[in-house]
Amino acid sequence: MRTLTLRSRLLRGLTASTAVAALAAPLAACGGESDAATTSDSAAAGTVTVGALSNGAAQQTDLKVSEVKSISAELPKSVAKSGKLVIGVGALPAGFPPLAYVGQDQKTLTGAEPDLGRLVAAVLGLKVEVRNSTWENLFVGIDSGKVDVAFTNVTDTEERKKKYEFASYRQDNLAFEVPKKSTWNFAGDYENLAGKTVSVGAGTNQEKLLLEWKAKLAKEGKKLTVKYFQDNNSVYLALSSGKIDAYFGPNPGISYHITQTAKTPNPTRNAGKFSGAGATLQGLIAATAKKDSGLAKPVADAINHLIKDGQYAKWLAAWNLSNEAVSTSQINPPGLPLDNS
Repeated sequence: MRTLTLRSRLLRGLTASTAVAALAAPLAACGGESDAATTSDSAAAGTVTVGALSNGAAQQTDLKVSEVKSISAELPKSVAKSGKLVIGVGALPAGFPPLAYVGQDQKTLTGAEPDLGRLVAAVLGLKVEVRNSTWENLFVGIDSGKVDVAFTNVTDTEERKKKYEFASYRQDNLAFEVPKKSTWNFAGDYENLAGKTVSVGAGTNQEKLLLEWKAKLAKEGKKLTVKYFQDNNSVYLALSSGKIDAYFGPNPGISYHITQTAKTPNPTRNAGKFSGAGATLQGLIAATAKKDSGLAKPVADAINHLIKDGQYAKWLAAWNLSNEAVSTSQINPPGLPLDNS
């Protein structure tokens, strides 16, 4: 489905300035895994702090989460015996706000993804170790057993199911960003793009969708203008000046940028989302473990417990990602088909 990695897609959703602000101390740019970015968490028993050290990207929130014995009893014996859950995050070299990046203390890996991992571990009664690596080496870590489960914006695909098992926890969405004063909304209908000028990143999945809509509109005698810019600063300058009507990009990156513009002279808002998997399938982001590891079920049950008790909704709200909520965590749900993975 993607011509670029998910990490690249997300980074295209950020301006250079906001990325620099959020990543005041970048992670090591070389190698597959950084010792400096590998951390063990020891939060107060029964408390998980969501949005800690987020540098303004999230609303810090303390959530009370206790072990659920009936769920932790489902853990594979090796994980239960170790007493910890090793969480993999593929955020090297630069991170991708708001999902995973170095916090304002210049060493702690923060973001929505590691935060959910910490919440799940609390339900399972396990301590947390977060291992940060490049996207490619994330899967090497899972394959080798160095990582128990990845929370790092991995899309559930039928191709990946050949080697991994999944527990879904977020929708995989694209979105339209517009000036806050704009009255236009996408409303899930490409017809609403008629007469609009929209910017998109070249070579991305969202460009593919936008060009398909442009072709459909052209057959109806309607015009959609697609604009490209060399960098995201140029995109947002064009948006604030009215040269474009909207920017089409990854929903998490747009959600992050909206938080960064909220108190500026040019605030923006989300004008509508669309499944990253296209019109016929809702794409899903899922916790990822080695196939037949026995981790998908306890992780899914832990996420469903968090959904039922309300901590899940608070986690999403803290990171301005409520529009990617799922009603339930599914084990190995239908993923992107083999011809679109």
